[in-house]
Amino acid sequence: MASKKFNNVYIKDNFSIVGPLEKDGLLKNYDLAMDDYYYGEKTFEQAEIKMQQVVMDNLLRTNKLLENKIDLLIGGDLVNQTSVSSYNASKYRIPYLGTYSACATYVEELIIASAFISGKLAKNVIAITSGHNLNAERQFRYPVEYGALKKHTTTFTTTAAVATLLTNEPTSIKIESATIGKSIDMGINDTNNMGAIMAPAAADVLNTHLLEMKRNVNYYDIIVTGDLGKVGKEIFTDLLDKVYNIKIKKYLDAGCEIYTNAQETYAGASGPAALPLVLYERVLACKRYKKILIIATGSLQSVQLANQKLGIPGIAHAISLEVE
Repeated sequence: MASKKFNNVYIKDNFSIVGPLEKDGLLKNYDLAMDDYYYGEKTFEQAEIKMQQVVMDNLLRTNKLLENKIDLLIGGDLVNQTSVSSYNASKYRIPYLGTYSACATYVEELIIASAFISGKLAKNVIAITSGHNLNAERQFRYPVEYGALKKHTTTFTTTAAVATLLTNEPTSIKIESATIGKSIDMGINDTNNMGAIMAPAAADVLNTHLLEMKRNVNYYDIIVTGDLGKVGKEIFTDLLDKVYNIKIKKYLDAGCEIYTNAQETYAGASGPAALPLVLYERVLACKRYKKILIIATGSLQSVQLANQKLGIPGIAHAISLEVE
């Protein structure tokens, strides 16, 4: 089975920082905001490393935890070989696992952390992820300075970092179960159409989760996908209806919930920080939902392979949360 149930795994705290555009967007409950993309550093990559360090330090400080009280640090980002997370991890004396599922990285981190805690191999785990618009655009498409034209299907990488503390001590947010997704390649090789690449994987993992957990889609008060954006969101709901006979109503996509229409971010937000930002700063902050399913989505693209016209695999992982 792709689905696993967990015992005694809880989210204790979260800390976030957002970029200049994000602070003027739809979300208002973030912890810190940057005034510019350099964040006082010489390069965008160094700025993103600093972003991770700031949210990490604040998470440790607000919870009065020393480094030796953290059993494991799990990190991931979009920069080559998760280098931002690895550079950040080198500043702490904490056992470290680097992960990569593109924009689905955060939920992959939560799944790994939950397995360690549920299996009594760890008590306190920090999951950290980040994205920086100018880093991602330069790596996967074109540097923003080039002024390349954008398609309407393009999503806008969110500049943000999020650190989350997971523990075996009971809190109001419990990680109840997870479903690990499959890598699905539909033959799409357009790096500017990630919503279409990821939507089939998102639909598949939701269907798998409901079947294996023996649940109806209405079991959840809200279902939140990661960063399908406006285009991918429509494909996702259409696939659920026509292929899986699932009619989803209580649903939102994080990619559609970060920027205003006036900010001209094309099909919406993307990046590994998009889903956790919306989860903590909107969904959990409103205190309306008791059963939440989050589905992180990722486009597992490589510039080299995309230029060779190979299809880009999509991935999606799901986690079920119970809120008291």
